[in-house]
Amino acid sequence: MQRSNAFRCSVAVILGLGLVASASFGQPQAHVFPGNDWERIETPEAVGFSSVRLQALRPWLQALDTTAMIVVVGGRSLFEYGDLSHLSYLGSVRKNILAILYGRYVDNGTIQLSKTLREIGFTDVGGLTDRELDATIDHLLTARSGVYHPASNGGDATNSAPPRGSQRAGTYFLYNNWDFNAAGTVFEKLTGRYVYDALEADLVKPIGMQDFVRARQQKGGDPTRSQHLAYHMWLSTRDVARIGLLMLRDGNWAGQQVVPREWARRIRSVVTPFHELNPPLWRSLGTGNRWAYGYLWWAWDAPKSSGAFVGAYAGMGFGGQFITVLPELDLVIAHKTDTTQPSPHAQRQRSVSGAEYNAILRLLIAARCPDGQCS
Repeated sequence: MQRSNAFRCSVAVILGLGLVASASFGQPQAHVFPGNDWERIETPEAVGFSSVRLQALRPWLQALDTTAMIVVVGGRSLFEYGDLSHLSYLGSVRKNILAILYGRYVDNGTIQLSKTLREIGFTDVGGLTDRELDATIDHLLTARSGVYHPASNGGDATNSAPPRGSQRAGTYFLYNNWDFNAAGTVFEKLTGRYVYDALEADLVKPIGMQDFVRARQQKGGDPTRSQHLAYHMWLSTRDVARIGLLMLRDGNWAGQQVVPREWARRIRSVVTPFHELNPPLWRSLGTGNRWAYGYLWWAWDAPKSSGAFVGAYAGMGFGGQFITVLPELDLVIAHKTDTTQPSPHAQRQRSVSGAEYNAILRLLIAARCPDGQCS
């Protein structure tokens, strides 16, 4: 399907409306959680959204490579597209989940974030330098280790890495899969638990994920490059939305504190501001992408702004894996693209870009009635 100029114009108009309509929002009072399935909102207007504007999202999603998307407001499903139960690769959103899993063990002292790699006896293929061994677990979780050892898998920014040994731990951010994979190994080393066992027991079961298949969770990467493999995950769109709702509720699920409250808040807070991201190209993406980095989560970094993105945080993965939480709207968006399937629009792999997903977010904001009141 071709994205027509007329449709592009209509999107631009709606986006403009969204910037006006996003000035003031209220939050629903009741905290609702899904049981065996998501409860659906019958009338979007009842929660301050326009049915007509929400329906305008569908042709845009159909013009993209989106596999499925769910929008949750106040713990109930507002908008659904595609097969929400379909399992697909999670990409870098796996890192957000690892951050969540860390919480219990940081809270009870099993994992001490100030411990250095040297203190825990950490190494890799060919060894690590003395300066690299100064990095702490905290530095791994914030992508500030200064360790530029090759990672077992690609999909990061290591092509822009400084020379090994050139950066002191904690002083320089680089989106680096070595840090992320090492954080997975550290988790297993210090807790004595396989990451997928912890995933199932500590997260999947407590929040009632509907579609989790343990056998689909498998590590990957080249062990000759690095012994620390990537802990790949496969989840459904509606189960990813449960993760977003858990974070929106500060780690609480229907009265059970699944993730320590302060940890849930900590990991989604800015550690590396937008203007300190590396590679530097990431700082020139425009005001529509003011994402900074926390503890394996992206956090909105526009302190003087107002509207829907205040306090927002997100996970972003290769090919169109997104989870976005907008606390100002009491809203969670889970978006998935099955990159193993061919695109219906071109002879290429399915993929939804960050710019395309950003347009989806703006359309959703534009679907909000002015001041949340629908006439």
